[in-house]
Amino acid sequence: MGPARRRAALRLRGGGSPPLLGLLPGRFSIFPLFFLALLLGFASLLWLQLSCSGEGPVPGGGVGQSRGGPRQPCPPQAPQPPPAPPEDEPSWGPHRLALLVPFRERFEELLTFVPYMHRFLSKKRIRHHIFILNQVDHFRFNRASLINVGFLESGNDTDYIAMHDVDLLPLNEQLDYSFPEAGPFHVASPELHPLYHYKTYVGGILLLTKQHYEMCNGMSNRFWGWGREDDEFYRRIKGAGLQVRRPSGITTGYETFQHLHDPAWRKRDQKRIAAQKQEQFKVDREGGLNNVRYGIESRTALNVAGAPCTVLNILLDCDTSETPWCTFG
Repeated sequence: MGPARRRAALRLRGGGSPPLLGLLPGRFSIFPLFFLALLLGFASLLWLQLSCSGEGPVPGGGVGQSRGGPRQPCPPQAPQPPPAPPEDEPSWGPHRLALLVPFRERFEELLTFVPYMHRFLSKKRIRHHIFILNQVDHFRFNRASLINVGFLESGNDTDYIAMHDVDLLPLNEQLDYSFPEAGPFHVASPELHPLYHYKTYVGGILLLTKQHYEMCNGMSNRFWGWGREDDEFYRRIKGAGLQVRRPSGITTGYETFQHLHDPAWRKRDQKRIAAQKQEQFKVDREGGLNNVRYGIESRTALNVAGAPCTVLNILLDCDTSETPWCTFG
């Protein structure tokens, strides 16, 4: 049998060289192909880095696109602390923080948030437990009610809470997350938050002892959709005779935090019906921790890139005769 016929027989039996290599010259080596794959991988990583940080042309920019302006910043790398001693050592202090994170369908932010905050707090020797408060019902998002649920479900091994947005990362290691014994401590103060600068703002990141949160009866459950629940909670804090404290000596200004939220593709639910507009500036003097209605569909211990957290799948309940704006109707 001649060489040509032997090659044809091998192809029919599935033998011989792989199809791709069969298209290459007979003397072609696998090593140049491997080198080419490494080169393409490096070029892809370089393009990804240039596309989300720095100045200069936007890769692939077309007509009408800005080619010299700043881009969306890349998520920061989580701080890498030296190996931390076990949490039962005295250097960690006696208190334990419940980090309460209201959440719905923002998984790409969650993948950044959990390992970043775990390392940030561990480096500061803050005992902590991260609770992802995932709303899984069909009602509109209710951040305040989720925080009430997180407070009730956080257990007796934590003695203070952080009401913490999933899209806000602290960049300055001087920020204080320690036990707020003197009163509510607003980490994301108006002088530092990248978006909200009015003096009564207490959103983003707020620390309270569990005793102080109970003195306020938690947050109002009447705020379905985005916004205003923090402003109402500020009035509750004042009504309980508490004073909001804020960071001092922080010199990084509006660069103190990174805000991961991209409003261009993640629209907030800001719909307001007439009755809701009338309610949003009132103080809810009856509702809060005492009447939040919910069920826990599941509780799951999760590890995200080496960082532990607990995911609570929460089913909130709504009395449509009281707050008909809990649905889009």
